[in-house]
Amino acid sequence: MAVLDVQNLTLSFGEDVLFKDISFDVKEKEKVGLIGANGAGKTSLFKIITGEYEPDGGAAFISKNATVGYMEQHTCSENRTVYEELISVFGELIEIEKELESLARNLTEGIGDQAENIEKQDRLTEKFNRDGGLTYKSMTRSALIGLGFEESDFAKPTSKLSGGQRSKLILAKLLLSKADFLLLDEPTNHLDIKSVEWLEGFLKDFSGACLIVSHDRYFLDKLTDKTVEIENGKCRSYTGNYSAFLKKKAAEQKAVEEKYENDMKEIERLEGIIAQQRQWNREKNIKTAESKEKVIERIKAQLVVPDSKLQKIRFDFTPKAESGEEVLTVSGISKSFDKKKLFENVSFRLMKGERVFLLGDNGCGKTTLLKIIMQDYLPDSGYFKFGANVLTGYFDQVQAKLDLSKNVLQEIWSNFPYMTETAVRSALAAFLFKGDDVYKELSDCSGGERARVALLKLMLGRFNLLLLDEPTNHLDAFSREELEKTILDYSGTVLIVSHDRYFVNKLATRILELTPDGVSEYLGNYDYYIERKNSALPDEKPREKEQPKKVNEYKLRKEQASNLRKAKTRLKKCEEEIDTVENELAEIEAGLTGSAYEELLELTASLEEKSKIRDALYSEWEELSEFIAENE
Repeated sequence: MAVLDVQNLTLSFGEDVLFKDISFDVKEKEKVGLIGANGAGKTSLFKIITGEYEPDGGAAFISKNATVGYMEQHTCSENRTVYEELISVFGELIEIEKELESLARNLTEGIGDQAENIEKQDRLTEKFNRDGGLTYKSMTRSALIGLGFEESDFAKPTSKLSGGQRSKLILAKLLLSKADFLLLDEPTNHLDIKSVEWLEGFLKDFSGACLIVSHDRYFLDKLTDKTVEIENGKCRSYTGNYSAFLKKKAAEQKAVEEKYENDMKEIERLEGIIAQQRQWNREKNIKTAESKEKVIERIKAQLVVPDSKLQKIRFDFTPKAESGEEVLTVSGISKSFDKKKLFENVSFRLMKGERVFLLGDNGCGKTTLLKIIMQDYLPDSGYFKFGANVLTGYFDQVQAKLDLSKNVLQEIWSNFPYMTETAVRSALAAFLFKGDDVYKELSDCSGGERARVALLKLMLGRFNLLLLDEPTNHLDAFSREELEKTILDYSGTVLIVSHDRYFVNKLATRILELTPDGVSEYLGNYDYYIERKNSALPDEKPREKEQPKKVNEYKLRKEQASNLRKAKTRLKKCEEEIDTVENELAEIEAGLTGSAYEELLELTASLEEKSKIRDALYSEWEELSEFIAENE
């Protein structure tokens, strides 16, 4: 049964259409990822679901049995401590507990009707235990510690909390509320990796449904079993997590583009035949031309035009010079602030071409260490030195080096005065600043826009060593993917601080974990890092290589050729089945408009079933295509 049923939803702001006629559902216990580029309308969709916005068309139906929970429902009282504020979520249990204490006193002191007191005590005790009375205090402590609060923070007044701490407290209140359908809009913001992992565990065990907007792709991969994407004003549902969505979407787009290209070639061929037949102008030729025109009409009627490609940032960090093999040596560095030790005995080396990530708890000093290397801070002890011909560029997560008195164009041009205005504007266009956007004051820019300016300055510097402090903050998933591709192709060296585990996992050749006593080294990506941290087993000894068995080469070639023929036959059949299912889906979607509510539910169920069949066919199509490409 669906807890949320979105039907033909349309929302506009003036002439700007965010999305049109979008439909999807969220079933009980489903964890659904809602993704799309910044500005696609994800948060606006949430506001429609909660009733804050009124759509231009369509509706979002919430099951009458569902209790919706979202961040904006919860605020922080200014006259409570952190612990008091969170435990207030269990107000009903607290009142029952007080009443049970009062009844216990009455029974001990013989006050009132004893039979009535016992009956009421039994009834309230049953309700107290059933609703979580035995665990609500431990759940309160667990949520606070899990989301990064220290024991010493429990007694802190909420009025003294930072913006990030306040957001975490409100998230905790949402998680411990009685809601069974959670709307989570960027829930991992302000959380370090440990807190995100706690949140993952909590939501995995959560018995209700979730609709999650997040740029944290690792988080989505761990949690979600369905992905809904809003793109170009439309939405599509895919069975599976974020990584599964990427594969299925790529296969779908490739199939649509190839079919469109083939259809257009066929139309062009038929138009040539028609022109030729009409030139001969005999009765038989005219009938042939008319017949071919009908074929063209049928092709055009079912023609699916591929979606236009989203505008993406175009990164290029190609360095202007190569460094030596040894890029950076850090030896015995320590740092304290106000007699509080951050770290000591920090030693490591960076070699040319490495992609090294610096991980550690919030507040352990990762940013401070980068600032020491950039000579913004002095170390208390130890030293560092750069290798030969090293040119260092630094991305500051708070963009403190941007001059907020300038506009976007002035900030770039003042740092690279040798460039022409045309060259500067072209570079800005690659980072999605077009037209009058280049004159926007930096003080008026969003965090994402400032991050793009800072990244562009880094790109134009053409450095061969990049120190990046949370470079994916404020970037949507698509921009993060472009940044990943660029760094993978980068010939220089990078040292990166990041909480984005997907980003770390995809890029890291080595991980350094910063602790108060130095750094621990892990020679792999994030998955390897977690595996080694969680495992007490020593490294396995490498196994001896098995001797390859002799094979009949002729027989093997025949089998491979046979498998290739079968794969090509099945690929063609698969494409035909995809066409059939896509047509059926189009008919169902057309039937959604104007249908009664009961009929809408049936059509939605049918839509979901057909979508799963389509997703399976696209997965099979992708596997077959890869097999054919590898074996031809």
